[in-house]
Amino acid sequence: MAQLFFKYGAMNSGKTIEILKVAHNYEEQNKPVIIMTSGIDDRDAIGVVSSRIGLRRNGIAIFEETNILEVVNELDYEPACVLLDEAQFLTKDHIIQLTKIVDELNIPVMAFGLKNDFQNELFEGSKYLLLYADKIEEMKTICWYCHKKAIMNMRVVDGKPVYTGEQIQIGGNEAYYPVCRKHYHHPLITKDNLRN
Repeated sequence: MAQLFFKYGAMNSGKTIEILKVAHNYEEQNKPVIIMTSGIDDRDAIGVVSSRIGLRRNGIAIFEETNILEVVNELDYEPACVLLDEAQFLTKDHIIQLTKIVDELNIPVMAFGLKNDFQNELFEGSKYLLLYADKIEEMKTICWYCHKKAIMNMRVVDGKPVYTGEQIQIGGNEAYYPVCRKHYHHPLITKDNLRN
């Protein structure tokens, strides 16, 4: 029976690598998948699922007006799985569409993304995935400053933390650090002055 999965983690927790690995595993068995990502994320290119270690795949870009259920229904093949990157940027309507793909089309959906933003508020997509997903799994990574588990995303400008601003600002290691709760509230400006 198909299920809706939400796999979340802080920045640098390997979410995109996991999507690409899952896609490879399905396709190696001649089971086609559909890969999608938020149209907001343009770090590499719109519609491209790209990892920090250099692996990338073209996918379908999802915009606010995109009906994901219709996109899947209009495919000329039946995917064995729907894989979504940057799921935090989806809307409530998108999440409801994902539930219909699972419940009505019996196709599993795996959504990957951040849970919380740099101010520790839930993203809209993450909020509704936490409410509607059949299975929720945390992908772990370590704090930028210590060896504890990172559970927060710190936005930085010139290496200094920023706690105000727009919720969405696309960026990678130059703009965000995965951090533990302690270092979110008491960041070290450089790794060199770490003493704990």
